[in-house]
Amino acid sequence: MKLRINKTISVLFTAMIVISVAKAQSSPTATQPLRISAFGGATGTFTGLESGKNLGITAGIDLTARPFYSFYPSLEVRGTYPFAEGHIDSQRNILVGLKVEKFYDRLRPYADILFGRGSIHYENGGFPDPSNTFLYLQSPSNVLSVGGGADYNLTDRFAVKAEVQFQRYSTPVTVSGYLYAKPITVGLVYRFDFNHRGHVR
Repeated sequence: MKLRINKTISVLFTAMIVISVAKAQSSPTATQPLRISAFGGATGTFTGLESGKNLGITAGIDLTARPFYSFYPSLEVRGTYPFAEGHIDSQRNILVGLKVEKFYDRLRPYADILFGRGSIHYENGGFPDPSNTFLYLQSPSNVLSVGGGADYNLTDRFAVKAEVQFQRYSTPVTVSGYLYAKPITVGLVYRFDFNHRGHVR
């Protein structure tokens, strides 16, 4: 199932890139068919385990193609690391996936689906499994993340970002075997311009 999700994301993004680049090459006025942007920000995470909360940083890179039926597809890579781990558990991850955004003048709302690896670190000497048989200090996990947000352009290069993700972690310390975390991020975006003419879109 997880392998199929990865393959589906890869196939969709590759198809969008190929079509977008082909459209750009067919237009004599088209420039910079692929754009690169970087972002970073502060992330507050409700971990989903009892009252667990983290405060950390999230940073990532987007590779964005030209529009596909007025939507802009991106391949996104991001990671989150907590620097204030709270008293219950702390979560860190690195994710990759598909992001799709729409432009409305300065506002760019988007949705994304990401998949990757993460780990949960249990504070205060560990956390017991439901049967109280084992005490876990940490557990690795695949992570599925679905979310969205919006960027607001301040200039051609800089934008502010606000978003929320909903993430599923596997864990041995809950009856269901999963945690559902909610990271909320506020940050800045920087867009690179390699054609040195016109405005970055």
